[in-house]
Amino acid sequence: MPDENAQPAVEADKVSFNYERLKALDELSLAVPKGTSFGLLGPNGAGKTTLIRVLVGLLKPKKGSVRILGEPPSRKTSHLIGYMPQLHSLYTELSVCQNVEFFARIYGLGKDTPKRVEEIIRLVDLWPRRNDAVQKLSGGMRQRVSLACALVHRPPLLFLDEPTVGLDPELRVTFWEYFLELTRQGTTIVISSHTMDDAAHCDLLAFIRDGKVIASGSPENLKQAVGRPGATLEDAFLHFVRRERGGNG
Repeated sequence: MPDENAQPAVEADKVSFNYERLKALDELSLAVPKGTSFGLLGPNGAGKTTLIRVLVGLLKPKKGSVRILGEPPSRKTSHLIGYMPQLHSLYTELSVCQNVEFFARIYGLGKDTPKRVEEIIRLVDLWPRRNDAVQKLSGGMRQRVSLACALVHRPPLLFLDEPTVGLDPELRVTFWEYFLELTRQGTTIVISSHTMDDAAHCDLLAFIRDGKVIASGSPENLKQAVGRPGATLEDAFLHFVRRERGGNG
């Protein structure tokens, strides 16, 4: 378990961000302990992707502050981060191996690059397709290449934006088994999702709606807040939505 007194891996303090007149984040605050899998759960349009882009430094908040491993997002922290965007940023005309190798070299892996590239491509079960151009792969396979690119430099902090979308159930289980092993080794994972299946695998969750955190805690504690036996995470999310709106919960 992470040390509760340790500095969080990720901190957001009253972060706001607008796309012109659209308020995507509204004074959102959260803290992610080191060595945990932290889920951002909410419907499409809740602000999850915008939050991740702010946390990795691709967007600058209009208000508030962000710290990654104790530092504001910058070039200084970029090598400590693995980022898998919702829409992949792969070079589709290049092969699987060439894409992963490219990201390995960007992150300065040096002489260990060939060994690590093979290791990570085997991990995502694409070694037989390593020489195929990405444009020839299915959507699920491209997801796996994108994950390999995010993991190749062994970052201590991973940001994964809807990483299991389009994956078959068996591969989804494989991903989560690997994520669990990473957190056991001390890696911190921030993962966005709108599915309750992904949320149930996380150590901690933040329910996000309209750019705000409406509740946070472990999946079990969030379900217990509903106040009835057998409550699901979906029940918990709806409970906190109603409470946010001023209802009875």
